Amino acid sequence: MTVHMVQMRQEYRDQLGQIERQTLEGLDMVVAAVDRALEALMTHDDELASIVVADDDRIDGRYLETHQAILSLLALQAPVAGDLRVVASLLHVIRHIERMGDQCVTIAKLVPLDGEEPPSDRQLLDLIGRMGACVRGQTLQAKRAFGARDLPLAEELVTLDREVNALNRAIFARAVEIGDDPELREWAMHMTLVARCLERIGDNAVDIGEQTAFVVTGLFREFSDASHARAE
Repeated sequence: MTVHMVQMRQEYRDQLGQIERQTLEGLDMVVAAVDRALEALMTHDDELASIVVADDDRIDGRYLETHQAILSLLALQAPVAGDLRVVASLLHVIRHIERMGDQCVTIAKLVPLDGEEPPSDRQLLDLIGRMGACVRGQTLQAKRAFGARDLPLAEELVTLDREVNALNRAIFARAVEIGDDPELREWAMHMTLVARCLERIGDNAVDIGEQTAFVVTGLFREFSDASHARAE
């Protein structure tokens, strides 16, 4: 292999590494959006909610930037074997990140619908807070798992997701039994929508874990049903 070929190969590896870093940084952006959206919800802060909506352009921009970088890499290089799996997985990961950002926007858009001093229920808010903390942890763990190619850490996302799903069910149950006051019931229904958004963010974190498994093993399987592993 000539010096020129070695140099080109190193440039290619550097470029792929940079694409992966900018992709995974998108998960930090999601965590920030989750934090802000829930803070806006808890404090009835319409201005902070509007910031969450506006900042989604940054996540969308990261999606477009990463997508274009991957397409350029495919056009100029010929990734094979493990590298090709990484490239294919990054296309999925950045798409999941974009969807997670959209869920944060949905939460933020619910904030002004309830007015400046909406009715509330401490039990429901506590459940929402716990669910948000779980989803935040899932998102950060998905980032660590993919970056470290850590299959056990990725598979553990399923266990974390069970807690998120349990909290989602608890929030719905509490909303159903909350009482007959029309304004309080409307607010509670909005909280079920918030819970649904958080549940979807958690699902996308699990999906990123599945992409980690694909990169590591060369097989794609849904963690929820490992008996149906298939070659990708």
